[in-house]
Amino acid sequence: MREVIGVLRGGPSSEYEVSLKSGASVLEALDHEKYDPRDIFISRKGQWHVHGVPVTPEAALRGVGVVFNVIHGEYGEDGQLHRILDAFGVPYTGAGAAASTLAFNKQRTRDAVKELGVKVAHGIVVDHPPSGGPAVEEIAHQIFRSFPHPAVIKPVIGGSSVGVTMADSFDKLVQGLERAWQIAPQALVEEYIAGKEATVGIIDNFRDEKTYALMPVEIIPPSENPFFDYDAKYSGETIERVPGSFTQKESQELMRIAKLVHEKLGMSHYSRSDFIVGKRGIYFLEINSAAAVGLTKESLLPKAVYAVGAKLSDFLEHIINLARGQKTR
Repeated sequence: MREVIGVLRGGPSSEYEVSLKSGASVLEALDHEKYDPRDIFISRKGQWHVHGVPVTPEAALRGVGVVFNVIHGEYGEDGQLHRILDAFGVPYTGAGAAASTLAFNKQRTRDAVKELGVKVAHGIVVDHPPSGGPAVEEIAHQIFRSFPHPAVIKPVIGGSSVGVTMADSFDKLVQGLERAWQIAPQALVEEYIAGKEATVGIIDNFRDEKTYALMPVEIIPPSENPFFDYDAKYSGETIERVPGSFTQKESQELMRIAKLVHEKLGMSHYSRSDFIVGKRGIYFLEINSAAAVGLTKESLLPKAVYAVGAKLSDFLEHIINLARGQKTR
């Protein structure tokens, strides 16, 4: 009898569309001779569905052997869904609730990574002003006078570069703060670090290594948009590993840091860390827990998996086995 694998996708976050695509990719790539994929769709309002029919979480999970969680953003990454699955005792892919909650918050992650001796860009957290408080322009003036520019403004929580802005002027700083606050009550303003953007995927218990680092991939946005924002990330244009893009020393250090961060932050099964390789060294940007990692054809981790000679179906089977607690190679 084929094992039922529940693929959870959708959800209430701004990354809803990406999650649908990641889920569709998983559903397609799973070995249908071995597994019985169950498409479990969660609407923007949080309603669970199976075969288009609204159901309770208990009904959706009935008979499921392992849940493959690809709900990006709020609910799927921040620990909420993990606690529901824990309550029903269903094994699932990725880190547990506590580690997921930590990784979902960019500032808490930055603080934890700094304690490891890893470089992060200078940054400050800016709260959304309360009603009757200072105007956005007043807050922006204070930042613009005291903070190095250009700056990168991000929501403190979230992923897929949603709500991220690079500001090289006062007006763009105002727009960036307002955009970030639409997604989260706090904005993270970081110094812009010039350099090559790199990403490193991590897979647990892969190829005889407890924590296996895939080769670093340089993130190359479309030429007309040098900043790798949400539109660039999901434009469908090819993101390639450039031969000789990183020196052997840089590649080894990127992989070392990615392994270190994955382990110390309590990630499980797989993750992806993003970096800037600049003149002043390697700077950590953020970590994507398993639920945050895109698995679409345009996503970076599948490209890195293909680059080491593995198929997405093999990767998915490996992760499912990890979720069951089996030791795999």
